[in-house]
Amino acid sequence: MKKFLPIIIIVSCLALGCGSFFLYVDGLKNPSYAEISQDELVAFQQVKNTLYPQYIVSALPYPVTPADLTVHSGAAILIDAATGSILYEKNADAVIPPASMTKLVVMYVVFQEIATGRISLDDVVPLPPESWAVNAPPQSSLMFLAEGQTVTLRELLLGLAVASGNDAAVAVAHYVSGSVDKFIERMNHEMEILGLEKTRFVEPSGYSELNLTTPREFAAFARVYLARYPESLEAFHSQPSITYPQEHNLPEWHQDKEQAIFQQSTNKLLGVLPGCDGLKTGFIYESGYNLSLTAQRGKTRFISITMKGPGIGSVEGNRYRVADGTTLMEWAFSCFATHFKQAIKPMSVPVLGGGKNKVSVAPAHTTPLTVPALFKEQSPSMAASAITTQISIPAYVHAPLQTGDVVGKVAYVLGDVVLEEVPLIAVTSVEKGNGFKQLVDKLALKFF
Repeated sequence: MKKFLPIIIIVSCLALGCGSFFLYVDGLKNPSYAEISQDELVAFQQVKNTLYPQYIVSALPYPVTPADLTVHSGAAILIDAATGSILYEKNADAVIPPASMTKLVVMYVVFQEIATGRISLDDVVPLPPESWAVNAPPQSSLMFLAEGQTVTLRELLLGLAVASGNDAAVAVAHYVSGSVDKFIERMNHEMEILGLEKTRFVEPSGYSELNLTTPREFAAFARVYLARYPESLEAFHSQPSITYPQEHNLPEWHQDKEQAIFQQSTNKLLGVLPGCDGLKTGFIYESGYNLSLTAQRGKTRFISITMKGPGIGSVEGNRYRVADGTTLMEWAFSCFATHFKQAIKPMSVPVLGGGKNKVSVAPAHTTPLTVPALFKEQSPSMAASAITTQISIPAYVHAPLQTGDVVGKVAYVLGDVVLEEVPLIAVTSVEKGNGFKQLVDKLALKFF
């Protein structure tokens, strides 16, 4: 028996070794999810944003035949608010004064300041003489601010959004930045942060023809504005009218209730176009009749920008604005819907020849998808509900891997049409393992 003991020991060790090896191979083939540290997650986000940037507005990820629509405005664009996908455009890069659409940027800066806690909507705002209606340019859109009035920031924003008050824009600029010039610097700085190279302002009301933007860039701004401050729609942009000044606004020495002026919203599609809840009109002779418009039905929201609208006088100009906005929105809602993708479950892929045995993978982006109605009998919402998700990942990958390397893909499919393919990328890097590890993994590969 003693003379067989070494053989028994050797066989036992081989059996144990083989068992351990096959357990190792099984672990490789069926990896558990690789946990990610907070530092690794931050690094992944930085790499992902660099390698796979998401633009504020961009083309649809699938080809479409350009729509043949009757749009009277000289320049226009229509986007999905959730995805930034461009559905229609006409001279979208023409440089045009935004006119009173400028006031949306004023409100954007105000909401940023409110978010910091430096100011609040209920602050009482001093009215410098430059903001009094009597000192405004002739034929200005006005809220009718005057000397001695008591007015809150909330009321001024309502005056901007509903009555398009140039006087309110001046008052807000002084309150936030101390002067109009400093406020303009802030507005332009915020546009630079957003990467809007052709959008620049010289004053905050939109009265000057030297304020400039393009439909494409203003659509990008509007998308960011609504994404960050959606509460502005219900509180301000969807309000049908404003009555100002009211009794509580007037100084003690001028308590004349008949001074109150009722003004309806300049956006004539409020209450007319289903789902419309904003945003802002604009007109000066150099720009024509402009309109930044948004509407939501169900979970789908669209934004359109129309500029250089025709019309002799406000009645005709508004008629064309309403026609263009209705045409674009009704077409969009009849042809497209927003699909909010389901989260992809955490996944890991085996790594051969590496210092680690697995790598976590994640989509390069999780942006929603604008879904088309491919068939006449299919509504956009029906199409969105019919989307299938197809994930493709390899059985294994080889080291080395860098964060952001493409490992697989996820496809979003409607019928036989692939609407979008999103890369699945490595969340962390994996360096090469030592020589022994590489040899073991070469043997393991034979059992995959």
